[in-house]
Amino acid sequence: MPELPEVEVIARGLQRLIGQSIIQEVEVLWPRSVARPEVPAFIQGLAGRRIIDVRRRGKFILFSLDDGRSLLAHLRMTGGFCVFPRTTPPHPYVRVIFHLTDGRDLWYVDIRKFGRLYLVNSPEEVLQALGVEPLSAEFTAERLADILRRRKGAIKPLLLNQGIIAGVGNIYADEALFRAGIHPLRRAADLDMEEVRALHAAIREVLQEAIDHRGTTLRNYRDADGETGQNQFRLNVYRRQGEPCRRCGTPIERIVVGQRGTHFCPHCQPAQP
Repeated sequence: MPELPEVEVIARGLQRLIGQSIIQEVEVLWPRSVARPEVPAFIQGLAGRRIIDVRRRGKFILFSLDDGRSLLAHLRMTGGFCVFPRTTPPHPYVRVIFHLTDGRDLWYVDIRKFGRLYLVNSPEEVLQALGVEPLSAEFTAERLADILRRRKGAIKPLLLNQGIIAGVGNIYADEALFRAGIHPLRRAADLDMEEVRALHAAIREVLQEAIDHRGTTLRNYRDADGETGQNQFRLNVYRRQGEPCRRCGTPIERIVVGQRGTHFCPHCQPAQP
């Protein structure tokens, strides 16, 4: 699933490629990709609209339109966007085509068909429940400490809760916990302030470094130019079970936490500090 870094890279690429472009018409090839409104209203509402800006919020891509409305996309497991000349025949996984007036097409591609598109008057209609942005100035170590001290569960599922911290997914939760030296089953409320500061810094670092390396491609992810990311070559624990820890040489282990596969080093991330 594309997480914050991958969505950020796609959004930046789309802003560069199609910012200020005008949507001529829309073809919906898989109607269930459109969550809101009904498909005919979705098509009619986008025809003739100029894309003013493309940005990210959590794991959502936001297209700001010239009539004040917004097109939102949640990529879920395998969604993505790419831009091609109008003459390029769409492949079988293209679900929605936005024909632009300059002769190019913006494809919404989704292999597993879980992603959803929303045309809304205000982004908050969809995004109001999202938590703090982890790369924003509002996400401080003190704010993280306040969040954690009110939680009784394990730290790993908390990091995945989009209503608390928006955009962190399984890859970067595992990587941040490793960097901070925190076991994924530690109780969130038990972390001391030194550990909270280490985790806060680790979250921001792993996300920013992944953006700098254009995201993590494990299978399907491509950026708006159709290129793979490079961050997968820098992962310390995620999907490295059985391989030696890059820091200490101990084999990386995999457990299930909150129904999610979780990777950690038992030496660098002890269950008891």
